[in-house]
Amino acid sequence: MTRLGATRLRPTCLRAAWRLIAVAAGLVLPGSAAPAMDLDGAWATDRAVCSNVFVKKGGSIAFRPKSELHGSGFIIEGNSIRGASARCTIKTRKEDGSTVHLLASCATDIMLSSMQFSVKVVGPDKISRVFPGMDGMELAYDRCSF
Repeated sequence: MTRLGATRLRPTCLRAAWRLIAVAAGLVLPGSAAPAMDLDGAWATDRAVCSNVFVKKGGSIAFRPKSELHGSGFIIEGNSIRGASARCTIKTRKEDGSTVHLLASCATDIMLSSMQFSVKVVGPDKISRVFPGMDGMELAYDRCSF
């Protein structure tokens, strides 16, 4: 029903509108799919091995056969993390300064498990996987460009 040019919005439309406003303002609401830190992409232990670990097929990135012989890596796309032998769905994401803590539900060919995954953002194309409770243990990763 319209009254003086105003329309009545359904509650789901209102929630979507508020999320859109929050994203435009740079805020992140609980349940929103718009994280402040961009982790999407293919990540390898060394930028020099990106072409040996990953291949771009159409619009998506995949692991090359026998990629593990050249280095390790993973692919983050939205709420999905893929490794050479596991697929994970991010359930929660918490930012603590330059560190992002993720809780993911993962599946391999033989089992399901929950996994905590924390990364420290070092630069726009560089992160370090950190292991809480194990001071000094970090694995550096570079974002591959295609």
